[in-house]
Amino acid sequence: MNLKEMVGNKAAEFVQDGTVVGLGTGSTAYYMIEAVGKRINEEGLSITGVTTSNRTADHAKKVGIPLKNINDVEKIDITIDGADEISDDYQGTKGGGGAHLFEKMVATHSDEVIWIVDDSKLVHKLGAFPLPIEVVTFGCQQVFRLFEEKNMKPSFRKDDKGDMYLTDSGNYIIDLHLEEINKPHELATWLNALTGVVEHGLFLDCVTKVIVGTEAGPEVKNVER
Repeated sequence: MNLKEMVGNKAAEFVQDGTVVGLGTGSTAYYMIEAVGKRINEEGLSITGVTTSNRTADHAKKVGIPLKNINDVEKIDITIDGADEISDDYQGTKGGGGAHLFEKMVATHSDEVIWIVDDSKLVHKLGAFPLPIEVVTFGCQQVFRLFEEKNMKPSFRKDDKGDMYLTDSGNYIIDLHLEEINKPHELATWLNALTGVVEHGLFLDCVTKVIVGTEAGPEVKNVER
């Protein structure tokens, strides 16, 4: 069993009967969804899933997880998702899969947020992984040039065909190659104020539990907020 599968299986144990569960997107979340589907089929677990991307919705349906749109639930009890980087103080970077807008919307309205990662995702400071910025297509070049002027080393994300990558909301993604983010809260505040920026990949002060896959087994870290 690989580390991603290990933490995915462990995370599924935290899903309780009768709850609304935010289902993350990505290679690690894939195994969590598989494990939750298995519990539904074998244990009769009754939950409602809220998905963070179209591909997660397709996967969840295949394994038998009942789904609702986020607009049709009052709250989300627990969200389980991956992360691209987690710093020493449990701040995160997400969006490598292009789903950070929906992921942040679901996480923001969740009572509990669990991140599931292998130990390679743990870093001292954020920044080595490119920071994704979802932008509207109108005026995107102006936003791009602003990032260039700030020496933030932007690049438009492309799909497998070399075309501009489109999110589920029909927006573009600009990846910022910052190398190191020393003041994530200040950066988040600045990005939030930029016209044309829909959402960024800084996930700050939101996670309540981190499950890390190690060679010795899954390690559960509770985060005090």
